[in-house]
Amino acid sequence: MKDILKKLVSFNTIKDKENKEIMNFIEDYLKKYNFTTKRVKKCLIAYNDLNPNIGFIGHTDTVDYESWDGNPFKLQEDGDKLIGLGACDMKGGIAAILSSISKIDLNKNKLSLYFTNDEELGFEGIKAILKEINASNIIIGEPTNNVPIYGTKGVLELKIEFFGKKCHSSTPDKGINAIYECISFIDKIKYYYENNLKKEIVKDFDIPYTTMNIGMINGGETINSVPGKCSITIDFRIAKEEDIDIILDYINLELKNYNSKLYIINRVNPKINNNDISFIEKISSKKGTFGGLTEGSFIDKNFIILGPGPDTSHQKNEYINYSSLKKTEELYINIIEYYNKNTNIS
Repeated sequence: MKDILKKLVSFNTIKDKENKEIMNFIEDYLKKYNFTTKRVKKCLIAYNDLNPNIGFIGHTDTVDYESWDGNPFKLQEDGDKLIGLGACDMKGGIAAILSSISKIDLNKNKLSLYFTNDEELGFEGIKAILKEINASNIIIGEPTNNVPIYGTKGVLELKIEFFGKKCHSSTPDKGINAIYECISFIDKIKYYYENNLKKEIVKDFDIPYTTMNIGMINGGETINSVPGKCSITIDFRIAKEEDIDIILDYINLELKNYNSKLYIINRVNPKINNNDISFIEKISSKKGTFGGLTEGSFIDKNFIILGPGPDTSHQKNEYINYSSLKKTEELYINIIEYYNKNTNIS
């Protein structure tokens, strides 16, 4: 398993740069175990039966790195730590998946494997293979420190442009300051967030409500001009599915008071998996949810998110513990055998 992770880390998959190379490596490995493979755009699908009972999803791309100590594409060991770009998010999970299949009886265990690209940016990989996912039970190998995660928040990402009237700063009354218009709207949406969204509690999540963040604001050209245009981006992490339409209705109503244009960048519903929670409790004394967005948000399957830890995703000198990785492998083997013995679970 450590050798597999070492090889996976060696591929530079920032923005899918060496996507072909890493998929070739995974495909060659799986063919040794008589898996049938299929390419869908930049994704790889593998299966040992046309009707698998359990499937695993793993994304191969990573984020970029900054100020790394040593070579980020060379797996380094420091005691129990395995350090390398993507070791945590989520090549460690992929290594555990690949290692697990070498330790089970593949004549008795039906499974499918889905390796995706572009998870860190636009989720184009998982979107491309949604119709190909035929396993009714799915494990997503994101880093959870081996705590089963049964739900993820959704997301609503918006961009709003405000249009004013540009003029010289010496005669501001002749213009309409687009930045002022934007600030006026921000005050309203912030008040709405504090007094409405934050009070709608969803106990499944650690932060038990839909959150809001204004991530970017851009306006104006020069100090001596009244700006004619200003834009903001807003990120909502959605706890309740109905919040998406409620938020959009409120924003569209408020924007009638402004010369503006609304763009929806991303819209993904939250997913809470309440199926087969009894089994989750069998494999761990803990369980939880995730406030971010994962590929689980896109699939209509019985799923949990489960992988090694600790979660050092997107951090300098990203790492996982080898002891945690071994535990992940053990859990994956148990899960594969469990779902193949209990074929009616869904």
